[in-house]
Amino acid sequence: GGGPELEPRAPGQFCLPLHKSLLCVIHSFCKKEDHNKENLFNSLNYDVAAKKRKKDLLNNKAKIQYFHQEKWIYVHKGSTKERHGYCTLGEAFNRLDFSSAILDSRRFNYVVRLLELIAKSQLTSLSGIAQKNYMNILEKVVQKVLEDQQNIRLIRELLQTLYTSLCTLVQRVGKSVLVGNINMWVHRMETILHWQQQLNNIQITRPAFKGTTLTDLPLCLQLNIMQRLSDGRDLVSLGQVAPDLQVLSEDRLLWKKLCQYHFTDRQIRKRLILSDKGQLDWKKMYFKLIRCYPRKEQYGDTLQLCRHCHILSWKGTDHPCTANNPETCSTSLSPQDFINLFRF
Repeated sequence: GGGPELEPRAPGQFCLPLHKSLLCVIHSFCKKEDHNKENLFNSLNYDVAAKKRKKDLLNNKAKIQYFHQEKWIYVHKGSTKERHGYCTLGEAFNRLDFSSAILDSRRFNYVVRLLELIAKSQLTSLSGIAQKNYMNILEKVVQKVLEDQQNIRLIRELLQTLYTSLCTLVQRVGKSVLVGNINMWVHRMETILHWQQQLNNIQITRPAFKGTTLTDLPLCLQLNIMQRLSDGRDLVSLGQVAPDLQVLSEDRLLWKKLCQYHFTDRQIRKRLILSDKGQLDWKKMYFKLIRCYPRKEQYGDTLQLCRHCHILSWKGTDHPCTANNPETCSTSLSPQDFINLFRF
């Protein structure tokens, strides 16, 4: 009821109105199908364009670090790509907010040491985004040193280590894996040379403050301050500032404590050096020991690994720990410990 009436016709001509109606339905369906295909095609084009814009944003704004909302990351020593908890060094490097850490004097040396270890052996394990973050953080470190005029030698050594590693990797293209175009790495090497030149051109400005200086303090206080320096090269540099400091910087007890701080008794006994007076020359022993053994590392603040939930974060960073007493579950990690977490 309600449909078109069929008129009686000769045999074979009975369904002409029905045929026309069917054509209308098919035509309507085809138009709707074409419309759906067009919408689907437009949707795919939109997705592709959106992904391309996101990729271009990451490529063109290389100076913007790739941030994550959470400042912690889950790691597990026994994890693999096929198991839950797999985490790469690059991913951890992106997530742990090293860009802010370098502004904290307690974390600065820790981050610099970590950058040095990555430069020595882990560059090929970094993803493209992690490489950008690495170079961006390194640039911020250099700019901080240029502004503060502190830790100059430390950053010079870091840049030299990185440049040497890149020279080796670039020369072995095809035998080693460096993510990215070779021209990009050459450009980064040129940038490193530019930073080195900037550090070499630093002129230390004498502060305008004319109050009490180190040499105005009593000798016992000067010596006490010098005993807190953990690098013998800093002692030598300090001794070049003034004649009085030169005398203090040669103090045998000062160098003895420095040797005992960094090295074990067994290591010291293997590298004994006598002076012309028949006494132990602790200064010469120190510089011989640092060529043979690693120095003791100590940092004001470090990354922490929660043994209960296997979450890695900076000290004081909240993370979703289910332990009754999370403070007792945290273990401090040295920079080398951090690298070792990602060697499966």
